[in-house]
Amino acid sequence: MFQLKNKLDKAALKARLDAENFERVTLSFYRYVEIEDVRAFRDALFESWNKLGVLGRVYVSGEGINAQINVPEPKMQDFRALLDSTPELEGVFLNIAVEQNDSFIKLSVKMREQIVADGLNADEIDLKNTGNHLSAEEFNAALEEGATCIDMRNFYESRIGHFDGAVCPDVDTFKEQLPMVKEMLEGKEDEKILMYCTGGIRCEKASSYLKKHGFKDVNQLQGGIINYTHQVREQGLDSKFKGANFVFDERMSERITEDVLSECDQCDVKCDEFTNCANKACNLLFIQCGACREKMENTCSEECLAIMHLPEEERLAHYRAQRSIDNAGYKSRIRPALK
Repeated sequence: MFQLKNKLDKAALKARLDAENFERVTLSFYRYVEIEDVRAFRDALFESWNKLGVLGRVYVSGEGINAQINVPEPKMQDFRALLDSTPELEGVFLNIAVEQNDSFIKLSVKMREQIVADGLNADEIDLKNTGNHLSAEEFNAALEEGATCIDMRNFYESRIGHFDGAVCPDVDTFKEQLPMVKEMLEGKEDEKILMYCTGGIRCEKASSYLKKHGFKDVNQLQGGIINYTHQVREQGLDSKFKGANFVFDERMSERITEDVLSECDQCDVKCDEFTNCANKACNLLFIQCGACREKMENTCSEECLAIMHLPEEERLAHYRAQRSIDNAGYKSRIRPALK
């Protein structure tokens, strides 16, 4: 079957975006819902969203949909109507980004085995039985009462921002985190547990997993950090989340409070700005201040800087060699090992 996709190259996509005379609304949403024919759903979604000018990254599987997108502001009502006319998406909650800027240049809708890979057996989770959803005010109150709070994101996300007093597991993936969190909470099955993530999608699975394993008072932050920030600002609440919120698009992060919780991985100055190493054979995700970014030309090490100064064909040879390692099962480097 013909696979619907974008055919323009990156330069043409950026030129098209630059020529627009309207604003875009960056948002995200998810829904765990049974989708019987994933390919048909994916293709219909791509075709209808593409006509509206929607850009972004979307994953569809038999268990539901996970979308990070931006929508032309003049088309927002049409987009909402389109969602509500799709039975699987009717009434879905849209999480409007904290910071609004151009975050995507094309629409990509991909099929996946799961919208969030969890590594669980089928009997370890029941998405019809998840934790209580708390508002920002309720979440703050539970924190003040001393409830145990778990950050359900990866370590690099919590590096630059997290809730006061939250437990931030040192993990690279959600798969690793679930059994680790269960072990960490052993003995607290009758206590109040709080969980949060970026937009809520990981907490749905995590809260269900804990409830399946005997935890009775499991609670999750409704709409995650994104919705929490909107509520805090609209209601004049104290933000107990400090720092920046990591996001999975070209923005890399959204500023929540002025607190800077991390340091440059190269010089230790206070900084929370992420960089992907400019050497594509490396692509390490790390924190880099402006001075080091200029000095190191967006690379993570002297080795990578030297590679970037090689002739193009030699640089490509390094990239091809690394890709062959990746295809053999090499785990992408995201843990800083720079000093």
